[in-house]
Amino acid sequence: MSIAVSASIATDHLMRFPGRFADVLLADQLDHVSLSFLVDDLQIRRGGVAGNIAYAMGLLNRAPVLVGAVGADFAEYRAWLESHGVDCSAVLTSERAHTARFVCTTDDDMAQIASFYPGAMNEARDISIATLADTREIDLVLVGANDPEAMLRHTAECRELGIAFAADPSQQLARLDGDQSVQLIDGAAYLFTNKYEWGLLLQKTGLSEAEVAQKVGVRVTTLGADGVRVIGADGTEVTVAAVPEIEKVEPTGVGDAFRAGFLIAHTAGLSLERSAQLGSMIAVLVLETMGTQEWSLNKETALQRLADAYGAEAASDIKPLL
Repeated sequence: MSIAVSASIATDHLMRFPGRFADVLLADQLDHVSLSFLVDDLQIRRGGVAGNIAYAMGLLNRAPVLVGAVGADFAEYRAWLESHGVDCSAVLTSERAHTARFVCTTDDDMAQIASFYPGAMNEARDISIATLADTREIDLVLVGANDPEAMLRHTAECRELGIAFAADPSQQLARLDGDQSVQLIDGAAYLFTNKYEWGLLLQKTGLSEAEVAQKVGVRVTTLGADGVRVIGADGTEVTVAAVPEIEKVEPTGVGDAFRAGFLIAHTAGLSLERSAQLGSMIAVLVLETMGTQEWSLNKETALQRLADAYGAEAASDIKPLL
């Protein structure tokens, strides 16, 4: 299947705080919080939801189409993605703004405080999925966190064109109202959230879990260290444990990596369980690396870790995709 990834493209500024945010956030004074964290490290890396997912899909030997808006400063990043198998021909380059910036501080508990400046991302609303589909075959569009108008447009276009899409509103749920959130998920072949986002989605939309199930196909809820819960369109539920990490370095982009692995596996015909297992393997590689696109895939090592975590049969089933 040909997969297009429509979401943010950004430069990440990643910092590390040698302590716990929980120790300095006073519950009774949050209405006038004023804090500055002295950090130990600053890493500037390539990132953004679409960039991260597309990079991972490229390493898994799929040539995803990257859909998003960037600034003139994207040239080096473009070359990096193209060298890893990503089709960047659909990326819009702004004449007015720089590529988006993600600024994030992570503490010793892997908790994060972040800000996101959209920059050129605001122009992603000018990209048409319909025009893109006229020039190439598109079987699935992942609509991830992006300019809200772009997310709504691309979702609507997929419904109108009959193109399957994955809804991954993630960080933008905080920005969207209930009606917009319903528009983004209605008719989705896949719905991705983490545990907190799932609760927020239900709260914002006023929908019950059963009502959401009537609007989407496969529901995927990542649970952090507890793994992932996947519910199929027929109601079949699968829970997959996380692959044990060697060390926790930086959690930014872990969810993006999971989505890439899961979609590559499931669109290739693997079961929900096997798809979640591959997603979890790719996710842990990002957790163990500073930067969302600095990891690499060693086939033999990955297969051994899959076998250790899920058994030899699972590793054998997933092997053709590595």
